Amino acid sequence: MASQFSTNGATASAAGTAAGTPLLSINDIPKSWTFTSKHPPDRMFPTPALSHSTPREQITSRIVRDAVFTWVRPETVASHELLAISPAAMRDLGIREGDEKTDDFRNTVVGNVLHGWDERTLEGGYPWAQCYGGFQFGEWAGQLGDGRVISLFETTNPNTGVRNELQLKGAGQTPYSRFADGLAALRSSIREFVVSEALNALGIPTTRALSLTVMPSVRVFRERIEPAAIVARFAPSWMRIGTFDIVRARGDRYLIRHLATYVAEEVFGGWETLPGRPDDPEKPAESPSPRRGIPADEIEGPDDTAENRFVRVYREIVRRNALTVAKWQAYGFMNGVLNSDNTSLSGLSMDFGPFAFMDNFDPNYTPNHDDVKGRYSYGNQPGIIWWNLVRLGEALGEYLGVASKIDDPYFVEHGVKQEEVNEIVDRAETIIIQIGVEYRAVFLEEYRRLMSARLGLKTQKESDFHELFNSLLNTMEVLELDFNFFFRRLSLLKVTELETEEARRDKAGVFFYSDGVTGFGDEEADRQLIGEWLCRWRLRILEDWGDGQAVSDEQDGERMRAMKGVNPNFTPRSWILNEVITRVQKYGERGVLDRLVHLSLHPFEDSWAGRTFDGKEYQGDAEEEMRWTSDVPRESRAQQCSCSS
Repeated sequence: MASQFSTNGATASAAGTAAGTPLLSINDIPKSWTFTSKHPPDRMFPTPALSHSTPREQITSRIVRDAVFTWVRPETVASHELLAISPAAMRDLGIREGDEKTDDFRNTVVGNVLHGWDERTLEGGYPWAQCYGGFQFGEWAGQLGDGRVISLFETTNPNTGVRNELQLKGAGQTPYSRFADGLAALRSSIREFVVSEALNALGIPTTRALSLTVMPSVRVFRERIEPAAIVARFAPSWMRIGTFDIVRARGDRYLIRHLATYVAEEVFGGWETLPGRPDDPEKPAESPSPRRGIPADEIEGPDDTAENRFVRVYREIVRRNALTVAKWQAYGFMNGVLNSDNTSLSGLSMDFGPFAFMDNFDPNYTPNHDDVKGRYSYGNQPGIIWWNLVRLGEALGEYLGVASKIDDPYFVEHGVKQEEVNEIVDRAETIIIQIGVEYRAVFLEEYRRLMSARLGLKTQKESDFHELFNSLLNTMEVLELDFNFFFRRLSLLKVTELETEEARRDKAGVFFYSDGVTGFGDEEADRQLIGEWLCRWRLRILEDWGDGQAVSDEQDGERMRAMKGVNPNFTPRSWILNEVITRVQKYGERGVLDRLVHLSLHPFEDSWAGRTFDGKEYQGDAEEEMRWTSDVPRESRAQQCSCSS
């Protein structure tokens, strides 16, 4: 297996980079180790060879200082069964269909690729685990790190040019495991595998999952004894706010600068891609993040001349996270544990534990049963992400506040002069506040865009926020209506079906659970409330798609198709995941997991069984699909689970 790995972070494959390059085996996809070639390793294992020759049982938990990562190999897995792969992930990594049936693929995704290596093959690429810290539930938790995650390599898809880092979750202990076993339960692994691909299919930035493997002979103890599993997952970067938290806590100003430079150059593609202030004529629209809708007079802060390139790094991290949390809110997704070590610098959804998609709408709902104060509830997510981003701003504060002296030799070597401290602190605080205004503006702009699309609007009006968005959410909350099903069922209504008050009250029934109305306990009052909202929505559709008085059948059909394209018919709800986990883990079913993955990868379809996808007829189970896209059973709504789930 050693032949698939290269030396010195170079690419191991001679595959071309032109569009149309054939998909390859997992052995032959290009591999690199840019991350480990750019950062200081754990001093206990300065070379891969030293780590590889150390008995696995001696790799135990300890404090790691002055390092960004530790070389560490996965534990050897004697018995394993590949349960599922994501075809979409295979394509995005450049791996050909059918390769999952080979021993090489199956051994790679459990970490057995290092079996039989000797020191001569360890000159370059080797697996590693990251060091980071974090604030957990608002309290500093000290060193955390990849306690059960080990990265194998990076790979760049020659057709897309996108580089991803492939890692294994549940591959064994690392120095960052603390008191844990370094393993992952099958239950939590199924959940992470499915949601990673489901979020991507919905257009929400996320880390991805390639495969799920169970280890039948290995057991883990969580709330109960369970089978162990490994998820092979990938992302362009696994760096997180906690990466900076730990070096800030240790006062390592050199490493902070080093890490910020790496993020700019390797994660974001270069300093020139990073955004200036919204009103900065020198930095128009290079960044992929939006910058419209932020009035310059709302941003009080230092002059543009006071901003340096590290401010632009911070701004880009903030904007990416603002975009992602807006998408969570628009689609009713909750991570469940938004600690700073679970907040991506790239703005990706990551590290899934007690996550959930919203059932009946409740802004105070949290899927985490350990979150007794609701810190990470749906309604708190935008504020909590900003809280984490402020911690990042504090870690970068010296570099944000020093302004044009960022490359001054004295500052680079020694830091801030005592007489400059107050000025630099004031400037850094002002910059963080200023970028906080941008965070709010970017979040609101993206949220408006998504909610407008979900409601079938082509244009946006300021009044939509109150008259349509807020009033709809209030109605959903009062009547305990299902969040995502409301939008999907709205997509199926024709405007001509809503012309009279009586018709609107009649159609209101499609939004209720089949087991009865809730809310006021008065069905007529409930129908009246929904009917009033439908009246306002109908008028906006007539204005947006027609002449204000009517829309043609063709126009309305186009509107309905557009709405169905952004309003999923299927999301992997907690009750569905629990059912599948039971069927896989207790009863040994296998096909049900493939069916769950298929629906998660194609969430906007009306149906799946018997239809053609990617040139192949999908068999599926029509009865199961109907049940999974119908009302959530009353006893299964708004479920909660633990951080080990």
